[in-house]
Amino acid sequence: MNADPRIPEEPREPLDGPEALERRLRWIGATRYHSLHPFHRLLHGGKLDKGQVQAWALNRFAYQSIIPIKDAVVVSRFRDRQTRLEWRHRIEDHDGGPEDEGGIERWLRLTDGLGLDRAYVESMRGILPATRFAVEAYVHFVRDRSPLEAIASSLTELFAPNLHEERISGMLEHYDFINPEIMVYFRRRLTQAPRDAGFALDYVKAHARTPEERALVCEALIFKTNVLWVQLDALHHAYVGGMIPPGAFAPGEDAP
Repeated sequence: MNADPRIPEEPREPLDGPEALERRLRWIGATRYHSLHPFHRLLHGGKLDKGQVQAWALNRFAYQSIIPIKDAVVVSRFRDRQTRLEWRHRIEDHDGGPEDEGGIERWLRLTDGLGLDRAYVESMRGILPATRFAVEAYVHFVRDRSPLEAIASSLTELFAPNLHEERISGMLEHYDFINPEIMVYFRRRLTQAPRDAGFALDYVKAHARTPEERALVCEALIFKTNVLWVQLDALHHAYVGGMIPPGAFAPGEDAP
């Protein structure tokens, strides 16, 4: 049995069907999703100062900006037109279009509202080395692994809405420099993420037909949780622990 009652028991059943796969995926999210990271608890609980929140938003922009690139790579992996049609709306969700500013622009509204220079944010000169390595590793993963694993790596979206709700309420409650207008990215993802996650979950349940393929799906999700977790490790080390690496954003100093 688990010593900590908050941690669900690991499923012991074999991965012999789609429902067993889903139970294993949800257990991975319950035990590995970055909502559990101490940095998020500090962020949502009002325990960070404005400079630390700026550092989080700046580094997270690097991840947000890579998502449509990653999704374009995923689209390129499929000869099946219907899958491409389904997946490509994710690119539009982040890059925007004639009738929608897109997620990247909404994230820049957040960094604008936090007082960061937009050109500096978009240059990504001040992001942490670990952030850069993590987001590039994500693109390499969807390029180099199987199309099934590429789709499976997106399944962290299953767990995102609860995190977004916690972030919206916690940051609005605790920080006087946060207002609803700059939190629009998270409100939009409350509807986008469940739609995207539903397609990806249905896809892996239908196309992972052997225990070996289902294990690869699980490993892909674990990889993605690690991509998200290591970014928060780096933020905590640099901006809570005080070990900011050379060239990274330093709160209180003008951006170069």
